[in-house]
Amino acid sequence: MVPDTLNPMQYNITSLVPETMPVATVPILILMCFLFLIWNHEETSSIPGPGYCMGIGPLISHGRFLWMGLGNACNYYNKTYGEFVRVWISGEETFIISK
Repeated sequence: MVPDTLNPMQYNITSLVPETMPVATVPILILMCFLFLIWNHEETSSIPGPGYCMGIGPLISHGRFLWMGLGNACNYYNKTYGEFVRVWISGEETFIISK
């Protein structure tokens, strides 16, 4: 009788996985969502300009300067956001002041 209870072939391991999977994944998913919210949180700036949006804003801003050139991109941002604009060039926050 004792050897039957110690026999590992008696227990079906695959039946345990679906039961424990939701219990283990729910806290991990909640933690990942919380970390994602913290990572995406940015303090609102009083200076107008394109948003950060998980790093996509700086890539678009830098790409616009490379594609359109400095003068045309500055004119675009000034028409869109006004005389004082915050953009990203080469990953650094840059301010465009013009009139």
